[in-house]
Amino acid sequence: MLSRLMSSSIRSLDRECNCTVRLLDDSEYTCTIQRDAKGQYLFDLICHHLNLLEKDYFGIRYVDPDKQRHWLEFTKSIAKQMKSQPPFTMCLRVKFYPPDPAALKEEITRYLVFLQVKRDLYHGRLLCKTSDAALLAAYILQAEIGDYDPGKHPEGYSSKFQFFPKHSEKLERRIAEIHKTELIGQSPETSELNFLQKAQMLETYGVDPHPCKDVSGNPAFLAFTPFGFTVLQGNRRVHFLKWEEVTKLKFEAKTFHIYANQKEDKKIILTYFAPTPEACKHLWKCGVENQAFYKLEKSSQVRTVSSSNLFFKGSRFRYSGKVAKEVMEQSAKIKRDPPEIHRAGMVPSRSCPSITHGPRLTSVPRTRRRAVHISIMEGLESLRDSAHSTPVRSVSHGDSFMPSRGQMVDGSEASTSAVISDEAYSPSDSVLPTPVAEHGMEPLARHLNGAPCSIDEEKDSEAGTSKEGQAAEFGPGRRALRMVRSRPSPPIRQNELKCWGACCKT
Repeated sequence: MLSRLMSSSIRSLDRECNCTVRLLDDSEYTCTIQRDAKGQYLFDLICHHLNLLEKDYFGIRYVDPDKQRHWLEFTKSIAKQMKSQPPFTMCLRVKFYPPDPAALKEEITRYLVFLQVKRDLYHGRLLCKTSDAALLAAYILQAEIGDYDPGKHPEGYSSKFQFFPKHSEKLERRIAEIHKTELIGQSPETSELNFLQKAQMLETYGVDPHPCKDVSGNPAFLAFTPFGFTVLQGNRRVHFLKWEEVTKLKFEAKTFHIYANQKEDKKIILTYFAPTPEACKHLWKCGVENQAFYKLEKSSQVRTVSSSNLFFKGSRFRYSGKVAKEVMEQSAKIKRDPPEIHRAGMVPSRSCPSITHGPRLTSVPRTRRRAVHISIMEGLESLRDSAHSTPVRSVSHGDSFMPSRGQMVDGSEASTSAVISDEAYSPSDSVLPTPVAEHGMEPLARHLNGAPCSIDEEKDSEAGTSKEGQAAEFGPGRRALRMVRSRPSPPIRQNELKCWGACCKT
């Protein structure tokens, strides 16, 4: 009898597994799930924990044992998707960026989007000219430490915080100047909203770049935004296609095609080459989901799509969530008292030896607090450019972002080149979102499209599976962010710091 009870208990334990999800404020949510639990179950648990109702903009990201990033599919088993043994480690991230963050119904949603966009700024995904960078950083300071106080904030206080991949003294002085003189009296929620309204006017808002090569073998970054498909090379946006112009997305092995119809029946085909077939499939699935979310009027219009011209050949995929219009309509019906927001204060930067390590500049509930340790990782080379913090020029789109974007990029201008930064960037291999074959990607001879160079960004190496150890978040400054926990964390393995290939985000 006892043996039967023990075996039953063991079988019950075998059916359960631990799962840790790293949230946008760098805290962690840990739970036990059944092995056959689907992604939707875990996502609902997290949203309940955060008291989040406008949840359709968010998703759960993980990295498989081959270091390929994925979005967790909510209709499928978690254990089968992870391809490794528990415990599982994942990250909550913004998956679909709101076209207009000011239109979000609840402040808790805006706060989480603010945390994501602030992360994008730090990792170099959100590129902007220096003047915009200074204003964005000042908004962050105002939101997280409040009004300037000479008694609390000594000379050079802005240098204690890491807003971008790298800082210049001139930029730090400008940040402090704006914070001291222009933002006095702004509440945290007002500063966060102003930050988002400024960020959404930048050309790289909502960009989560995928590293590829064009037909000439030049590095490029492909991205799907709330407004369409974009290609970034060097310091330029070389292609932009509005979602209503995109007609088909296809991939075969490492080759990705995007078909579009522009004005006057002008048809174009863009072809790019991903590092691996798995990376190309991930790129294709991201494109299918973004197009469905932003383009369709209702989810009933979603259809299963094939990666090939022949429906019975290649991969098939169907987006399973709501579309943007439905999400906005559902948000408008929310009627409840605003949930309490526990804002985490900033931690002074520890990424430079010359910076003193002071305490947090705001007090937050002890149970909600997590320290973020930024350490210099050996073996990661420094950024190529050291003259500016975020030396990027953006294109201004006017007061209303959505209409102005449409006005700026009409059918005749959709694929024209636009300068988005002052200098070309070269992200570290170690921060690529996907592994790259050592032999590189062959620039197959085709005449479909082309354009040169690469852009600075950096993938926050999202949490990986436990089999590969606790993954670190790498910034373009070749730094890793690790959670300081009450329990010991497995060390980062050296092979995780090696370059993932020859083609040089987040």
